[in-house]
Amino acid sequence: MKRRAWLILGLLALGGVWLGPLPPLARHAFFAHMAMHMGVVAIAAPFLAFAVAGSAFDPVRKWPALFPPIPISVVELVVVWAWHAPALHHAARHSAAGVVAEQGAFLVAGLAVWLSAFGGDPLRRRERAGAGVAALLLTSMHMTLLGALLALTPRPLYAHAGHFQNLTPLEDQHLGGAIMLIIGGISYLAGGLWLTAGLVRGATEKRGVAA
Repeated sequence: MKRRAWLILGLLALGGVWLGPLPPLARHAFFAHMAMHMGVVAIAAPFLAFAVAGSAFDPVRKWPALFPPIPISVVELVVVWAWHAPALHHAARHSAAGVVAEQGAFLVAGLAVWLSAFGGDPLRRRERAGAGVAALLLTSMHMTLLGALLALTPRPLYAHAGHFQNLTPLEDQHLGGAIMLIIGGISYLAGGLWLTAGLVRGATEKRGVAA
């Protein structure tokens, strides 16, 4: 039942991101584009990963060697930063193929990170948990860094930044950076702390049994 709830939440999050007002708004507003990004990797991806982790559909359980948490987090870092380079970002803002490729890459990378940290054989999950904590904290750090770069830079980084109501391109970019800084940083940090709490709780229970 819990898995079904996570799955429904994840699908609702994806539906809200991809079928709601954000896609058309993102053509003109950087902050809407960033909200789409965070909705996929920091909200929908963890919900979907929690629904799958440890089940018969968990790819980490079938092929654990293909999902080392820290290398997967580095791959996700490359994907995220690459799609925020001006040329790729422009393609994602102004072409249907570009936005499909970008959003698909974000979803796959996000799922891979969350599954690598929380997935795998339930009986051996603790063996991955330490690396999972490091992977999620690394992701939180680079999301925070990129968000801060976008939020604090004194000039627009994208010449094609659009206008939304009374926002200047720089204000629009700053708002988008703040969205990434807050949602992305907090989501992955919370995931890392959740895993850490599980490790501490497991160690305490083991000491209690030994005593």
